Amino acid sequence: MRVRDRAVTSQGSPSVSQPPARPLWRRALGPRLRAAGLALPLVAFVSVTFLGPMLSLLTKSFYDPEVADALPETMAALRDWDGQGTPPDEAFAAVAREFVAARTERNLGRTANRVNRVASGMRSTIMGSSREMVDAAAAAEAAGEAMDGAFWRETMIAIDSRWGDPEPWRALEAAGQRFTARHYLKALDFERGPDGGYQRAPEVWRIYVPLFWRTFLVSLGVTLLCLVIGYPVAHMIANAPPKRANVLLLLVLLPFWTSLLVRTTSWIVLLQNQGIVNDFLVAIGLIGDDGRIAMIYNMTGTFVAMTHVLLPFLVLPLYSVMRAIPPAYMNAAVSLGATPFQALRRVYWPQTLPGVGAGCLLTFILAIGYYITPALVGGQSGQLISNMIAYHVQTSLNWGLAAALAALLLGGVTLLYVVYDRLVGIDRIGLG
Repeated sequence: MRVRDRAVTSQGSPSVSQPPARPLWRRALGPRLRAAGLALPLVAFVSVTFLGPMLSLLTKSFYDPEVADALPETMAALRDWDGQGTPPDEAFAAVAREFVAARTERNLGRTANRVNRVASGMRSTIMGSSREMVDAAAAAEAAGEAMDGAFWRETMIAIDSRWGDPEPWRALEAAGQRFTARHYLKALDFERGPDGGYQRAPEVWRIYVPLFWRTFLVSLGVTLLCLVIGYPVAHMIANAPPKRANVLLLLVLLPFWTSLLVRTTSWIVLLQNQGIVNDFLVAIGLIGDDGRIAMIYNMTGTFVAMTHVLLPFLVLPLYSVMRAIPPAYMNAAVSLGATPFQALRRVYWPQTLPGVGAGCLLTFILAIGYYITPALVGGQSGQLISNMIAYHVQTSLNWGLAAALAALLLGGVTLLYVVYDRLVGIDRIGLG
């Protein structure tokens, strides 16, 4: 027979004993631990697919060990060199040994590419000199000649007179720095001067800072254009009857169901010189057949295509905020003597500012990172800094410079976000 433990209460009645209560800290942390466990897969996914690659790329903007690992003896020999005149004989002997060894192992090309990014033309100098240095080393070994620093100084200068100047050695020394700021300086249109310092690049080579300014101005212009077009559209949808509002909202969402590539290339058909828009203008007599307007492969095409793609991102936040504003507010303002414009400016507009802030911030951030649309319809004058980042990642394989450009762009967006938060307040942003 099972015996149950019983306890006698103060009144004498028996009661079943209860298990001890859980500690307070366990009851407080339990829900939080469960929530953290549920969020852990998402955090891991974001870390692996976004944070990890981003940090890896940004690290390449200031860490480049390729040359230092390939030419350790040369870097050690150049460590005490003051950058004036030619380096000591030990540097000639070290670079000759390492060039010959790398040439034999067929991995000198990567080192030459890294040095060429510091000083243009160094790849041909290194590859051409190393080929003849291999022959010189074989001939000297066969003749039993000592291959010391003096021998290699004379041989290398005879092969290419540039080795008698300090510029190639400065390029080797700069490329051999594991931690360097040269990618950021290049991204800001600076270059290494004859004295070893950094100076502004010649005006013809200043391409990145103008691209940053163009990207900022285009993103700001597209955002303002979307606001001018999207504000009345969102107001119309928010104040339309339910059935009509659903149809209008469907038209706004329709571009999301079409491929970005299709939406962008369709503007090429519409805006080209022999396209539909120019044909229509000629048909109504607004322009002559010989005066067709160039609206594609320039900044006009970039503005039109980007505005079309990004307009829904501003309309939707505005619509969600406007839908919650009672129409009675505008009627009350008009009944008190305000004109429709005064009622819009002093009553309706301030209430829509959370949606304006959310839509403008979202549109601007998306616009500043666009590169597919400008690449297809922008031509040479409509390219943005994102196109240059993609070029260095995919074509030139200069990941250090691409990472520096990306880091500067990320820093600029973060700075604008902080300024916006200080001036307007991020807490005023609303999505309805």
